[in-house]
Amino acid sequence: MNPASTPCLIFNPAARGGKARRFRSHPILPGLRCVFIPTTAPGDARRLAAQAVRDGFQTIIAAGGDGTVNEVLNGIADVPGGLRAARLGVLPLGTVNVFARELRLPLHIGRAWRVLAAAREKMIDLGRAQFTLDGRPGTRCFMQLAGAGLDSRAIELTDWNVKKKIGPFAYLLAGLRVLSEKRPLLTLRAGAAFAGEWIAVGNGRYYGGPIPFFPGARLDDGLLDICVFPRTTFPAVASVLGGLLTGRMHRFSGARLLTASTLTLASPDRVLLQLDGENVGELPATLSVEPKVLRVIVP
Repeated sequence: MNPASTPCLIFNPAARGGKARRFRSHPILPGLRCVFIPTTAPGDARRLAAQAVRDGFQTIIAAGGDGTVNEVLNGIADVPGGLRAARLGVLPLGTVNVFARELRLPLHIGRAWRVLAAAREKMIDLGRAQFTLDGRPGTRCFMQLAGAGLDSRAIELTDWNVKKKIGPFAYLLAGLRVLSEKRPLLTLRAGAAFAGEWIAVGNGRYYGGPIPFFPGARLDDGLLDICVFPRTTFPAVASVLGGLLTGRMHRFSGARLLTASTLTLASPDRVLLQLDGENVGELPATLSVEPKVLRVIVP
């Protein structure tokens, strides 16, 4: 097959869960005109995506959840000129599929593949993060969201065996554990300085579920939407949830909402940074956005 005209699909053959099993046994699979590249170890999708770009593939599809999509994205971006040479497709097989929801992709495998086959392309913004990893500087791209505080600690505490059984509710259970801990104070600088116990950053509307967290956010406006939560007590988090359900989250919770193209996060304590739902390192961190450099396939 010609890599210039044939999609490359990167997937985890050992992935568990209903969607992954249905994907491997789906009747559409044998007829797909596509090169399938399986991962062999955690983090392998990034390396494989970079090699796919070097091999000349112009469409690289991430089959999995937001973590897999982030790995494939970073593999494309690792290659000089990779973002111009290749476009990103998403076959949503994950637990939450936040980025797929943002792109309005069908979550049904067959319908999602028809969107990918049509190959309608859109240019969107790309997030970049610089942070601390094992005491050394680290860097990574993100397509949808970043956060530090409540959510990154909940990700750290999530039991992955529980996640396989109950899906996104595992994060809720971990979040309840976080609320019983002493929570460090974070500082945000984005023109002015702000402080809070949880700072959420979005490139799009959705953050951790199917309800818009940043209703006014857009993937192509050259800005990151930021929400600073001063407190993360049980009543404060309950007000956030109530606000989300009523569409008035920021008014209910007392959070500070702002936008910026660049921001820094810091804390005197150890605080993890998550990108697209996976912890990648620790604060201090600098987040920025590159306008309309990522090519994605959309309906």
